[in-house]
Amino acid sequence: MEYPIGLSIIELKKRAYMARKHIIKMIYLAGSGHPGGSLSAIDILVALYYNFLRHRSDEPDWNERDRFILSKGHICPALYTVLAMTGYFPVEELKTFRKIDSNLQGHPHMLKTAGIEVSSGSLGQGLSIANGIAMSLKYDKNSAYVYCMVGDGEMDEGQIWEAISTAGHYKLDNVIMIVDFNGLQIDGKVDEVKNKNPLKKRLESFNWEVIEIAGHNLKEIIDGFKKVNSVKNKPVAIIAKTIKGKGISFMENKVQWHGRAPNEEEFKKAMAELESGEEHLDAI
Repeated sequence: MEYPIGLSIIELKKRAYMARKHIIKMIYLAGSGHPGGSLSAIDILVALYYNFLRHRSDEPDWNERDRFILSKGHICPALYTVLAMTGYFPVEELKTFRKIDSNLQGHPHMLKTAGIEVSSGSLGQGLSIANGIAMSLKYDKNSAYVYCMVGDGEMDEGQIWEAISTAGHYKLDNVIMIVDFNGLQIDGKVDEVKNKNPLKKRLESFNWEVIEIAGHNLKEIIDGFKKVNSVKNKPVAIIAKTIKGKGISFMENKVQWHGRAPNEEEFKKAMAELESGEEHLDAI
């Protein structure tokens, strides 16, 4: 199937609830994984894959596709879920996450999983790769965009800032960096580990166009992605203010859920919360 298909906000919300349930279930069954960042990023990924990214699930190597690179590869449960939901592989396969011989490894593996552009997980490298792909697309006169999601904690890495400088210098207007700014990283609060603020002004000083959005507000997400096409001669950064563990009350804004699987009791509680929210949405 070819995307984007332009779903309504209510339809995107329904898919986001479904995606959150898949994320929690696959991490619970695996007994390991990273729920916090997966849940903070999922609204953005659902909107991107259904409404903006040009891609074909039945032809993953379509030359005219937009590319998506998950630099913060540890939140691959979110990406795997969206890929399954848009038809790259059966949704049932999500249950094999992190199992021996599974196509769904603990970090994205481009040789194993349909729809994965780049094997990632060593933090700080994704934007450099995005720049290289974007340059080659321009040389080939291919109008595709390269979207790259990075984490706010990941932006501690010096390589990220070298890549930011490179994209700005070469005016790579086919690069869109999405910053999942949930404020927490494995060692604690991002602002205390290594403060990035004022991030907008820093990026603008490197010749980037910067769009700030609430990363769980689907209208703002959609409006932010719509602005991308109007930007010329500079790369675009979308700073998405998100909540780590979004959607599950006992996980929200808790750094301990960066990389921990729920036990049986926590799993049942999380699924009950998500199902309740889904039912409320259906009643609207």
